[in-house]
Amino acid sequence: MSLFRKVMGFVKPYKMVFYTALVLTIVLSALGIVRPYLMGDIIDLYITTGDKNGLLQLTLIIVGILFVEGIVQFFQTYLTNWLGQSVTIDLRAKLFKHIISFKLRYFDKTAIGTLVTRVISDMETIAEIFAQGLLTIIGDLLKLILVIVVMFFINWKLAILVLIPIPILLVATNIFKNAIKSAFQDVRTMVSRLNAFVQEHITGMYVVQVFGKEKEEQAKFQKINKEHRNAHIKSVWAYSVFFPIVEILSALSISLLVWYGVRNVLEGELTFGETFKFIFFINMMYRPIRQLADRFNTLQMGMVGSDRVFKVLDTDERIARTGDLAPERIKGDITFKGVHFAYDSKNFVLHDINMEVKSGETVAFVGATGAGKSSVVNLLSRFYEFDQGEITIDGQDIREYNVDSLRKNIAVVLQDVFLFSDSILNNITLNDPSISREKVIEAAKIIGAHEMIMKFPDGYDHNVRERGGMMSTGQRQLVSFIRAYVTDPSVLVLDEATSSVDTETEEMIQNAIERLTEGRTSIIIAHRLSTVQKADKIIVLSKGKILEQGGHFDLLEEGGHYKRLFDLQFS
Repeated sequence: MSLFRKVMGFVKPYKMVFYTALVLTIVLSALGIVRPYLMGDIIDLYITTGDKNGLLQLTLIIVGILFVEGIVQFFQTYLTNWLGQSVTIDLRAKLFKHIISFKLRYFDKTAIGTLVTRVISDMETIAEIFAQGLLTIIGDLLKLILVIVVMFFINWKLAILVLIPIPILLVATNIFKNAIKSAFQDVRTMVSRLNAFVQEHITGMYVVQVFGKEKEEQAKFQKINKEHRNAHIKSVWAYSVFFPIVEILSALSISLLVWYGVRNVLEGELTFGETFKFIFFINMMYRPIRQLADRFNTLQMGMVGSDRVFKVLDTDERIARTGDLAPERIKGDITFKGVHFAYDSKNFVLHDINMEVKSGETVAFVGATGAGKSSVVNLLSRFYEFDQGEITIDGQDIREYNVDSLRKNIAVVLQDVFLFSDSILNNITLNDPSISREKVIEAAKIIGAHEMIMKFPDGYDHNVRERGGMMSTGQRQLVSFIRAYVTDPSVLVLDEATSSVDTETEEMIQNAIERLTEGRTSIIIAHRLSTVQKADKIIVLSKGKILEQGGHFDLLEEGGHYKRLFDLQFS
């Protein structure tokens, strides 16, 4: 019920639609009872008496009721489905907004395919709560109650007789409901696993094919695929057992009606019309009961999906956004004091980091893979929260800054450039309307990438496809430099930005870096020492600790760790 209340909370903006659909559901249930009742009256009042005029009038009334029922059914179906989709779009928007506010640590431990399932597949099951679940259940229950009341009104003895199989049906329905709930939970779990597997392996298809592991990965997929099939078969088995039971019990009620009804008709205690009504009502009684089990399962499946969605919504993995300091532009003075950091809160990757970067300085971090270079940048942009110590920008604690304002002042160029399936222009501006095409072209010319972009068929409007698959590594890197340049950041971070490009492109980027770093605080992370020799300060990291810091020539004269790295690369 707690979960159900959460879902219903999203109905509040559409409560008039909900209440309208509810009223239409009630009207529809009532109209469903009227037609068979009047058809029984046709037999007793007009057919047996030969009253043709009365027969015609009542027939026209029944046709009119059928017409009204069709109209009500149309609007009820439309409104319930519209309501489901409206709730879904609001909930999906809230979920996606919540997900993009998570710390990167959350994505390190959560499969992307699982989140895709939450945002897409699980949302569709929530829509079904309104389209085929809640209101439909209310309508079926109301119709069932009305049928039983009317049967008792017509002939209470006959009503009791035809209801004899109902206790058996209720027990069977409860067993079916529990079995199908377990089956649906297994189905949703396997759908999530299947999505996660497919998402990950299509993204990493290059690795699969390079190492010739198609057969092995196909075998893994077959195993998950079979488990997915078995979960569905479990639900199919429950249906295949339950529906025949319903049909048998329905036939038993009809048999009892025929056995008892015919004798009473002959004795004059029951009319043909009343018997006819009971035949209709038995079908109308069993059909809602049979459908109720299905509707409850739809509702349960929606609740299972809701549970998964709200678990993500209730996950508190967001960076604390308590800071309200939002300067238009920061100077770029950066200080780390006694900073410790661990990705898992146990195994620390940074130990007692103390450093100072003055506004306008270019500082380079060097060291072996895993030394902690990228972790420093992640903390500076508040992608992760540090565990101990203090980080300040312009003398203010980094946590006092508004996160959005802070990140707008910091531009990061990564080694692995991610491009969206969109135009080159939109990948540079990231759909920011304040960045004009002219500004992008000017930036591309400064970086030296304008001619490269114009060689594509549609120039700046060329679609680079998923992850920038239509561009080379060097071309993607140049696009990322333009992306950083047009934001005019106060702090520029280059994280291995030249490690994956050829010599010619690296020279182009080195020229761009000189223009890009001019007048702003710059942090360069690099393996190639040739790219950091002009830095104002070089910080040498090893196993999360600062070993040395100083200028290029000063560190060479010290003959320490930096000197050994330099000799290894240039010997």
